[in-house]
Amino acid sequence: MSCRVVRSCAFTAERAWGALDIANLDGTTVRLHWTDQPYVWHVNDGQEVFVVLDGEVQMHYRDGGEERQVLLGVGDLFYAAVGCEHVAHPRGAARILVVEREGSV
Repeated sequence: MSCRVVRSCAFTAERAWGALDIANLDGTTVRLHWTDQPYVWHVNDGQEVFVVLDGEVQMHYRDGGEERQVLLGVGDLFYAAVGCEHVAHPRGAARILVVEREGSV
């Protein structure tokens, strides 16, 4: 299929952080995630762009050893550089578009 439409607000998964693979751009994945549960603290081995498409997500991250957090709403994005420790906590159900290196943690 050369084209497709994804209605992100209609997407659900069978488990928290379940994903729909949208595209692989020469080793960079674009995936739509649905979740209603927090993820785990982690550090990606590549850069990550995290875009909230539906819902709200409280993003916790560590910067210079200090824990910080920011509330992300629809249309907001969070960029995590290599080495940025972070964890996403949705407030209720959320749909998130994640762009990252294929196989990244």
